[in-house]
Amino acid sequence: MPPRSTPTERQKRLGAELRKMRNDAGETTDFAARLLGVDRTKIANMEAGVRVISPERVRTLACNYNCRDTAYIDALVAMAEGNKGWWETFRGHIPAGLLDIIELEWHSTVVRAGAFLHVPGLLQTEGYMRAVAKAALPSLSPHEIELRVALRMQRLQVLYRESPIDHVAYIHEAALRMEFGGVKVMRGQLDRLCEVGHQDNVLVRVLPFSSGGFPGAGQAMSYNKGIVSQLDTVQLGSAHGPSFTHAPAQLDKYRSQLDWMENASLGASESRDFISALTSA
Repeated sequence: MPPRSTPTERQKRLGAELRKMRNDAGETTDFAARLLGVDRTKIANMEAGVRVISPERVRTLACNYNCRDTAYIDALVAMAEGNKGWWETFRGHIPAGLLDIIELEWHSTVVRAGAFLHVPGLLQTEGYMRAVAKAALPSLSPHEIELRVALRMQRLQVLYRESPIDHVAYIHEAALRMEFGGVKVMRGQLDRLCEVGHQDNVLVRVLPFSSGGFPGAGQAMSYNKGIVSQLDTVQLGSAHGPSFTHAPAQLDKYRSQLDWMENASLGASESRDFISALTSA
């Protein structure tokens, strides 16, 4: 099978985990190449996510790297199986980074989001989504806007599928007061937050202005817990598209940031009351 020209974030993550496993075992690419009967450059490409690796080969490498964490190995095997998700129908029409976010969420168990200027994507209404897309620079065509809205609406199914993810959203008061789409759209968005906050798998917490300064101010982020802790990932938002990190020190940093927001934010019931008050203001 020829190399991929643009591996997805999930494919690159699988390669990075295989490289880490090999390095932890103190083995070389030559060792892995002899084990699989391939050229060493193919090992490098597998570890970069550029070349496909079969589930069987993942198990072979894990066994010979003396990895005994069966849950971790099974999770890597699932990544290698590469089953295509519903979002693939949008590939080539939507920036790849947006699809990477959706794929990451789909395979997560818990998503903790910190939002400061926008309502978190998984909690947005259709009208709010459209208003955010219309504010993009460079401007998007009407067709591109509707594609993004359609993608985002389908994205919400992770909250309602048979085994939904747990979602915790820490939303700064500034995001609740910015009127994307005007008063009517924003009121509908606030009502949506109050409604979804009653779901067992969704927790909405408001960080009021009165909480003062806080770490990581202004940078939207989400902490995505994987099937196993070794596959946790942080996704950071920016005007240039999303970036992803899974370095242990960075994971620890962003967990601490979210824990700070947990302690500084209003409780779930207080947050719903706070949001309700904004709708009647």
